[in-house]
Amino acid sequence: MIEVKSIDKLFHNKHVLKAVSTVFTSGKVNMVIGKSGSGKTVLLKSLVGLHTIDSGSILFDNIDFTKLKQKEKIKIRKQVGMLFQGSALFDSATIEENVMYPMDVFTDLSNLEKLERANFCLDRVNLKGANALLPAELSGGMQKRAAIARAIALNPKYLFCDEPNSGLDPQTAIVIDELIREITYEYGITTVVNTHDMNSVFGISDTIVYIHEGQSWWHGTRDQLLCSGNEELDAFLFSSEIMKRLKPKS
Repeated sequence: MIEVKSIDKLFHNKHVLKAVSTVFTSGKVNMVIGKSGSGKTVLLKSLVGLHTIDSGSILFDNIDFTKLKQKEKIKIRKQVGMLFQGSALFDSATIEENVMYPMDVFTDLSNLEKLERANFCLDRVNLKGANALLPAELSGGMQKRAAIARAIALNPKYLFCDEPNSGLDPQTAIVIDELIREITYEYGITTVVNTHDMNSVFGISDTIVYIHEGQSWWHGTRDQLLCSGNEELDAFLFSSEIMKRLKPKS
């Protein structure tokens, strides 16, 4: 479980996160939604330590990450998998080398042990035999799966996904969604997903936090989403034609 307690983040006196508090549940797909510029990406990067918050606390299973020394933070980071929006694979490295990279950095495993783990992860995301290929030789969906394989290489307790369906066609997006859901449940991971994709939200989310103008404005489940009674959330949800069709009759 990850607990966020009243965190603030400022950039050049601009208050981007304002006393944000929420809980991300273990073994569940926790989604963060909100308009572009609402602060949800800053929240995600703050959770993984890419941004240093100005106040508040972030607790990983009751350990206050914000109060740890650098060496202690590394122990937490070893338990974190990250799926970036653009996959962020190393273009000049093979898929095998990409998946092995976190093990090269954070472990003392032998080359054989790292290769065995890489093969396991690639097999798990249905990329068996893609070891020697370069990212450019894979489709967008396959690149996302390779990035997921890298994200789970260290068998993480926490998985963070930033817009995992960005740039993907709807059918491929469903494949990535299902893979994220399966891995979350299979390994009991605390998964946090930033997304604009309402199909993802209604397809695989367990809990949802809505970020509005830098604040945690609403928290609930997908079953509660359409009848939240939250004016700003309703305006966000029903701004698209697809969502307008789902709007409850008054």
